[in-house]
Amino acid sequence: MTSIRNVQNTHISEQLRQLHGALIDIVSVMNRPQRDEAMVRAAGIALDRALFPLLVGIERLGPIGVVEMADRVGRDHTTVSRQVAKLESLGLIERKGNATDRRVREATITAKGKAMTDLVDAAREKMARAIFASWDERDFEELVRLMRKFADDMKRDVSGDD
Repeated sequence: MTSIRNVQNTHISEQLRQLHGALIDIVSVMNRPQRDEAMVRAAGIALDRALFPLLVGIERLGPIGVVEMADRVGRDHTTVSRQVAKLESLGLIERKGNATDRRVREATITAKGKAMTDLVDAAREKMARAIFASWDERDFEELVRLMRKFADDMKRDVSGDD
């Protein structure tokens, strides 16, 4: 019985290594500046590439403070603060004090910013449809289900929630 368990553990270890490799490949592609430039171009918007992920993040996660956003995008909070100020000056986001902690200013998307992220979403969907064109519907649905489950479990593990 122990030998079966060891074979399974070896198999799982190999699969975990493959999963990790796949995640590295995905993150590498998603973090490439050329990808963001292509997305901005496909959306037909004029926005500095460095501001693009912050705008999308604020739309998805807002209201959100600079420190949390910096943590999520892996950048220094002073850099993110400067970039968020630029988004605000462009009228794409607005910042307001947090209801419970007035020291924290949280960013939220404006109507102008939302219109821009809607264009990005349409461009992203078009690009994704091309990637998944040869997939059958069931495989795609299973990928979405399992990725959501994986992401939720990872978030729970990081936050320590049960």
